[in-house]
Amino acid sequence: MFSYRHAFHAGNHADVLKHLTLVACLQYLAQKDVGLLLADTHAGAGIYRLDQELARTSGESGRGIVRVAAAAVQARAQGQTLPAAVQAYLELVQTYNLGSDSLRHYPGSPWICQTLLRPQDQLKLFEVHPTDARLLERHVADLGRGKQIELRRSDGFAGLRALLPPPTRRALVLIDPSYELKTDYAAVLDCLEDALERFPTGCYAVWYPVIARPESHALARKLKALSTRVQRPWAQALLDVGQAPTSGRSAEVARGQARTPLHASAMHLINPPFALAEQWRAALPWLSATLKEGPGAQWQVESGG
Repeated sequence: MFSYRHAFHAGNHADVLKHLTLVACLQYLAQKDVGLLLADTHAGAGIYRLDQELARTSGESGRGIVRVAAAAVQARAQGQTLPAAVQAYLELVQTYNLGSDSLRHYPGSPWICQTLLRPQDQLKLFEVHPTDARLLERHVADLGRGKQIELRRSDGFAGLRALLPPPTRRALVLIDPSYELKTDYAAVLDCLEDALERFPTGCYAVWYPVIARPESHALARKLKALSTRVQRPWAQALLDVGQAPTSGRSAEVARGQARTPLHASAMHLINPPFALAEQWRAALPWLSATLKEGPGAQWQVESGG
């Protein structure tokens, strides 16, 4: 599990979907003055350099956030209005690239959370990867936010239990492991089961890859079934950029390990913001057209409860 580094994938199409959703949720929840607990079970390094080796080796940000930002510039030049969720997401990313003609910095989920953190809110971050935890610790210290942001070098699945229910009875929990281990799929469901028993009204956001693995295909169905069983509203979105042609593109990844590039991912939210499904339906057609790589590109939004 320690071979996975999110810096290699920072700013890819999966991050675009995940972080656009996270911004939309945080902006909605900030409409109430009551303090909010934000918890990120698999935080990563916090913020990433897109011009450094890992990101440049994969080139994934060039087919993700960089392409989205360029398409937005072109759309505005043509007098077009961007979907509101896309606009809000890009504005946040741009705050870390002011004065630059290119995107050099990309905020991961901890940095999106801390950017939108209000004085009455708390941010709890979990990370066990030794390198990423060390980087995140340094980045958090540089913020000077004191006890408002806490990093725990422990398993986020287990650590979440001690946080729920929060004193303010308001929380947004992001669960997004790497899924490098097959056991992560079952761990996500177990974590959600426990969290919903402790705090059924929290907002829970789960990201997962859509890949050719039985556990992945079953997860979408199991998440919907769990949400229905506990009688909580849910929303689910999928973004598939399609299979890119392989000719002329190396399949090699970090340290020479070959793997098929991820072309689809999804978000499942339990107790989602009221307007999230409609925000997805407005944003995903635009994102799908912008990020399309080849045959099979599609988007889907479902909701229930």
